[in-house]
Amino acid sequence: MEQRTVSDTVRELWANDVLPSLSGLVEIPALSPVFDRDWVRTGQLDAAVDHVREWLSARNLPGATIDVVRLEGRSPVLLLDVPATAGAEDRGTVLLYGHLDKQPPVGGWADGLGPWKPVIEDGKLYGRGSADDGYAGYAATVALEAVHAAGGEHARAVVLLETGEESGSPDLPAYLEHLAERLGRVSFVVCLDSGGNDYERLWLTTSLRGLAQVRVTARVLDSAQHSGLASGVVPSSFRVLRQLLTRIEDAASGKILIEECNVEIPANRVEEARATAEVAPGATRTAFPLHGSTRPVSDDELELLLNNSWRPTLSVIGASGFPEPDEAGNVLRDHTTLGLSFRLPPTADSAAALNAIEKALTTDVPYGATIELTGIEHADGWNAPELAPWLSGALERVSDGVFGSPWRSVGLGGSIPFMGLLGEKYPEAQFLVTGALGPDSNAHVPDEWLHLDHAQRVTEAVAHILDAHAKG
Repeated sequence: MEQRTVSDTVRELWANDVLPSLSGLVEIPALSPVFDRDWVRTGQLDAAVDHVREWLSARNLPGATIDVVRLEGRSPVLLLDVPATAGAEDRGTVLLYGHLDKQPPVGGWADGLGPWKPVIEDGKLYGRGSADDGYAGYAATVALEAVHAAGGEHARAVVLLETGEESGSPDLPAYLEHLAERLGRVSFVVCLDSGGNDYERLWLTTSLRGLAQVRVTARVLDSAQHSGLASGVVPSSFRVLRQLLTRIEDAASGKILIEECNVEIPANRVEEARATAEVAPGATRTAFPLHGSTRPVSDDELELLLNNSWRPTLSVIGASGFPEPDEAGNVLRDHTTLGLSFRLPPTADSAAALNAIEKALTTDVPYGATIELTGIEHADGWNAPELAPWLSGALERVSDGVFGSPWRSVGLGGSIPFMGLLGEKYPEAQFLVTGALGPDSNAHVPDEWLHLDHAQRVTEAVAHILDAHAKG
């Protein structure tokens, strides 16, 4: 497939077609259902779907069909179905994934920027959903158009854009079941909801951590009491939880003590992490805005990468039962609630891990305090299969021809529930999990931005890899 035509097509379409529409998508406050419980009435998810559907309807893809699939009580899915080029009909289905729902806006955006205000500056498109992951559907479609323009080949391709990823994709299993016959034999999955440690090369995500979450409440009184009268007699609900947490996490090291949460790290993933540390030295240590003299948990870059991809962690992500300090009287509170978020190794059994966590929190509770568990959820992670020869070769070619730097792989500390679902449903498929997100593109936080040049290179790479898949 002629590389210059691919590059010219991608860059022309991004400049003239993608950027105007993607900027319009940024303006739509399409909060994920967990952040907008009244999403049906507010209509913003539907607005995002309609916006992208209108753009898709103007594409030049022979035989393509567009459909919005709606299951009762579930957020919609947008599908673009493109027939295979001649000769590639037997290569199965390529499933290209992205999502249109967004994280909340949050405060603290820089002057002149805002979550629903698209701003292009210094080669970056600012705005919520620009990088995570509104661009994905556009990039996938443009890649297909570039294949046609350059006389390449592709298997039957389905671009699937869901609207619940930021809520943990709770509706996706039902949609995959509903669409199973329609999708057919999925032989290749392209997910553009990821990224890497720099903008100089193509980064593959080869593993994703799973998760377990629970809100734990320790209740010690029927009503709060004067702390001077009750302390020393009534146990502190916070101290009860503090003791329970020591069963789960070593406070000094952060090591998770629950056996079911830990796995042996595969040797190939250790070697991948070592190669990543060598090609991007210090990238992990400097990826986050540590305050003052705060240090990372280790000075060893390899250990940080493994901590973030293959070792379990606990984050206390919320708390209730506490008044603001300025409003706090001398009161021994009746309860304390903590939100506990566990990231689990990619191959850990999340159900077994959650069960062990629940047991640790509810067995032999200090002082016989009442423990209540709510908000319980879990999801397995994902570990990529070994690369097929055709994919390995294609990665080498796009590394040389598109990026001029060798591709690298990384284990992602977060979760993309879709990948675990697809890995289980299509065990024979190959996976390309990549994207334009970088270490400072601010997904989920203020000043989210998309690196436009890198997004275009990723689009070019996907076009070449689609052609390589079709040719086997």
